[in-house]
Amino acid sequence: MKKNVLLTGATGGIGEAICNKLSKNYNLVVVSRNQEKLKNFMKDNQSIIKRITCDLKDSEQIIKMIEEVISVNLNIDVLVNNAGVTDDSLFIRMNYEKWQNVIRTNLDSNFLLSNSISKLMIKKKWGRIINITSIVGHTGNLGQANYVASKSGITGMTKSIAMELAKWNITVNCVSPGFIKTNMTERLNEEQKKIIINKIPLGMIGLPIDIANCVEFLASEESRYITGETIHVNGGMAML
Repeated sequence: MKKNVLLTGATGGIGEAICNKLSKNYNLVVVSRNQEKLKNFMKDNQSIIKRITCDLKDSEQIIKMIEEVISVNLNIDVLVNNAGVTDDSLFIRMNYEKWQNVIRTNLDSNFLLSNSISKLMIKKKWGRIINITSIVGHTGNLGQANYVASKSGITGMTKSIAMELAKWNITVNCVSPGFIKTNMTERLNEEQKKIIINKIPLGMIGLPIDIANCVEFLASEESRYITGETIHVNGGMAML
């Protein structure tokens, strides 16, 4: 029987790659804040068993989504916390609203989902929680104090959760992307891309499939003895 995966940020570049990769062997519950985009997302893919519109900045929407999942007896075996936003500003100019928007969407939502879904996993004594973080959560980055704080927070939280849930055969890990080709990075000009590529030992930009491959591994039985870890997928840009 196929296991069920709940994936946030499904309609983004990395989210879509994860969906494509996992759809062969898993049932998918896909979550996005963009209702119109979600409605047409991978429209003919039979592996998608539920589509849920949810703005992860809003804790009430998250709670409602979790209640919906529970009400239809959807057993979630694998949770992939992939959604994330940026709202960049130099720290001295950053207001509290910018800080809160990113922390709520990236970190608070991760807590709420992991906290609720892990209780379902405990009942089955099996589960996988996979958190998508970022290279800058380990290195820092100019103008991204809020984003970096959210991703660093996820990494620390992952270690603590992993310790607590291990006795129920639930693993909790992070995948930390480096510079990956997405709509956001495609807005950079060629000179900006060249500067970044020169910092990557492998000399190339990563692809969303590189992240999806790692997620697939962590969702599988092959990763059963790995927990509390961060796998860095960055071409050597930061060897941590």
